[in-house]
Amino acid sequence: MKIRAVRALRGPNIWANFTVLEVLVDLEELKDSPSNMIPGFNQRVMEGLPSLIEHRCGRGVRGGFFQRLEEGTYLGHVLEHVTLELQTLAGTDVGYGKARETDEEGVYKVAIEYENERLARECLAAAWDFCLAAVHNTKFDTAGSIARLKDLAGDVCLGPSTRAIVDAASARGIPVRRLNDASLVQLGFGAKQRRIMAAETDRTGAIAEEIAQDKELTKMILKSAGVPVPYGSIVHSREEAWTEAQDIGFPVTVKPADGNQGRGVAVNLSTQDQVTAAYDAASKESRDVLVEENVRGKDFRFLVVGNHLVAAACRKPAQVTGDGVHTVAELVAQENTNPRRGDHHALTLSKIPLDTVSLAVLSAQGLTPGSVPPEGACVLIRRNANLSTGGTAIDVTDSVHPLNASFAVGAAKCVGLDIAGVDIVAEDISIPLDEQGGKVIEVNAAPGLRMHIAPSEGQSQPVGKAIIDMLFPDNETGRIPLVAVTGVNGKTTTTRFIAHILKSAGFQTGMVCSDGVYVDGRRIEKGDCSGPQSAKSLLLNPFIDAAVLETARGGIIREGLGFDRCDVAVVTNIEGGDHLDQHDINTLEKLAVVKRTVVESVSKNGTAVLNAQDPLVAEMAGHCRGAVCFFSISGDNPVIREHCGKGGRALFVRDQMIILADGAQEVHFAMLDMIPLTHRGTIRFQVENVLASIGAAWALGLPFEKILTAAETFIANFINLPGRFNVVSRNGSTIIVDYGHNPSSLEAIIAALDNYDHKRRVAIYSTAGDRRDCDIILQGKLLGEAFDSVILYEDHYLRGRQKGDIIRLFRQGLAGSPRTKEVSEIFGSLNAIDAAMSTLASGSLLLIQADEVDETVDYMRKYFPFEIPLPAAAAHA
Repeated sequence: MKIRAVRALRGPNIWANFTVLEVLVDLEELKDSPSNMIPGFNQRVMEGLPSLIEHRCGRGVRGGFFQRLEEGTYLGHVLEHVTLELQTLAGTDVGYGKARETDEEGVYKVAIEYENERLARECLAAAWDFCLAAVHNTKFDTAGSIARLKDLAGDVCLGPSTRAIVDAASARGIPVRRLNDASLVQLGFGAKQRRIMAAETDRTGAIAEEIAQDKELTKMILKSAGVPVPYGSIVHSREEAWTEAQDIGFPVTVKPADGNQGRGVAVNLSTQDQVTAAYDAASKESRDVLVEENVRGKDFRFLVVGNHLVAAACRKPAQVTGDGVHTVAELVAQENTNPRRGDHHALTLSKIPLDTVSLAVLSAQGLTPGSVPPEGACVLIRRNANLSTGGTAIDVTDSVHPLNASFAVGAAKCVGLDIAGVDIVAEDISIPLDEQGGKVIEVNAAPGLRMHIAPSEGQSQPVGKAIIDMLFPDNETGRIPLVAVTGVNGKTTTTRFIAHILKSAGFQTGMVCSDGVYVDGRRIEKGDCSGPQSAKSLLLNPFIDAAVLETARGGIIREGLGFDRCDVAVVTNIEGGDHLDQHDINTLEKLAVVKRTVVESVSKNGTAVLNAQDPLVAEMAGHCRGAVCFFSISGDNPVIREHCGKGGRALFVRDQMIILADGAQEVHFAMLDMIPLTHRGTIRFQVENVLASIGAAWALGLPFEKILTAAETFIANFINLPGRFNVVSRNGSTIIVDYGHNPSSLEAIIAALDNYDHKRRVAIYSTAGDRRDCDIILQGKLLGEAFDSVILYEDHYLRGRQKGDIIRLFRQGLAGSPRTKEVSEIFGSLNAIDAAMSTLASGSLLLIQADEVDETVDYMRKYFPFEIPLPAAAAHA
């Protein structure tokens, strides 16, 4: 048994609309051995991971998976459940999984939901070892593996503060993308995005953070605004610390002047030994050490978000209770086994430290780590109550006096923080500070949210929601209009046309397609950019306020979609197919399932624009959460008739007029001869692309007049639409340049050629080597039926084939051709262009299949310098 491959599908995919690992498992010698046929296997699985009893596994009852084990299930299915359970035990609650056999006997595709990819891969590896151990009856350290995975989860998963904000964003429908391995997160797309890093935002000022870091400067600013603060001074030696403490009067507090998270803080100090030990600890955190009056009372943390107090907690210092048996060190160790405590901020509480500061606190109580305190005795381990040093918290939000809330909000404003943790010491937070001598101790940037999310006692507060409400007021979602386009043919043309419409309507439009990445019409990246990585990169761009994404099959299969959901999904066609027999996609029906992923990602308020003439596309309507708008060249299409009869939307052509139908209501939009892309309505596939594009713009709610203005100005030339049925003339001949490279696109192009006067047809043609033999042979046959002369070439896209293989298959198709009299072979597309152009006679029609669009278009400038001007940068060089 072996794992052949693991793919991380990082966006909506053919399995689910969330992230999954797709694992290709080859059972090899175990392909005929279900779980109930492997001696002792089921018992070892159930005893080794008893929590699997919670897995219902389609049975709908607790223990459903164990039932499947007893009935007999295959190892791919077991691997799925064990991986899910290990992720859950590590701290990420996931539950979706599927195991399906491929067309190859004994080989399974297993989909496993995940939250963090690195953790999921480690859980998969551990699950694999667990299953093999259960098969071969060897030892597996389940407890040790779970402990290791928990530690890893603490290191790589989002901490509780960031998680609270991310969860609140998701609940609001705001898209979320983690930008690094730490806590930097993008919320929203394009110009509507915001960014956070834990409890810091993209509007948390650097100056404000600098002020908050300087405790003495903070106190000075707060004091000037009438906020009560303790008095004290900065010192730089043990001697200065002791002198300042005597001047202030005991007890005192010693802390780093620019520290955070309670590191190096010691409170309620009354002796020289305590003060000097505290200075030593604080000086390790900061060059400047602050000695200040010790304010009596309880330690409170107020969380201020924007102009509001959203939570308050009473913090208690780290402490243990004696039992008359165990030492202090043992009691601390016992408390640190609390599953809520951890070495990092991933858990709701931190482990209690026994460090220099702790030893000093114990010494002040006449204790050491080896002391055995009597039963019931409270032993302080730290005097400061920060959670990061082992403290606990009680929610007191509902008890805060309004005047104290205003002090906290005012303190945050004085410093300039949009999110602040304001530390206050007072006896009773329900009484104004001025009436009890309470003080604002400090103001913290990037405050931890753990104590408010999961307090040790009291009500959890929705602090993540408060932060999201500040970042995205008035129910904003952080989304921009997003259109995704997929299909077999016509994707790039439709993508470019929709982007042109949006740009003409005033949007700063971003576009990704097989030609590159474009922002407001300017290409910023070359190459095939129709995959999820390019989509994510574009949506990271803070300048765009609309996006049109060509979404190719390969990217969906390899990684899923580059977005969580779209406003409009366009599917141009499936019939004819392409890329079959790749990635276990060997039928049009399977290809349709892949392309359907885009339709399944449509938001509930969005629209799928579907080709009614293609049955496999029309069937996708049932998988759309939003509305459906069909398009077809003929209004007599039965799908459109039924859809409009039910009040649905559709686009079609009647008497050369584009009709937009909304139920029984019809709008006569424009005559085809007004829209240059259709070549006066003569190019059928371009008419379909126009209908799809107008349908998308209609679904976005753009005004008809703006759509029409854009449609009238979109021309299929080498600038707007390079390599997509570009038509030029030279010396009485017609030249057509097109990227089409599969049988269905070639058939469509051939059908369009009858609209041009010519005496002789010549084709320069090739295709990618990863197409099926039968598809290449069929294209050869189509060429032989439609052209008088064919120049076959090979160039960049051999894709695993030997040189000459593609031409050999073309020739098989051309054999016995009823029309083609001349067939020649040339290596290199540019050489083929020169050969054809040098012999092109007046009255000829030449089709140039563009293997590399950029290369071909740039080279065509040699023959058509006016139709293909130099790019602006090159022209001014």
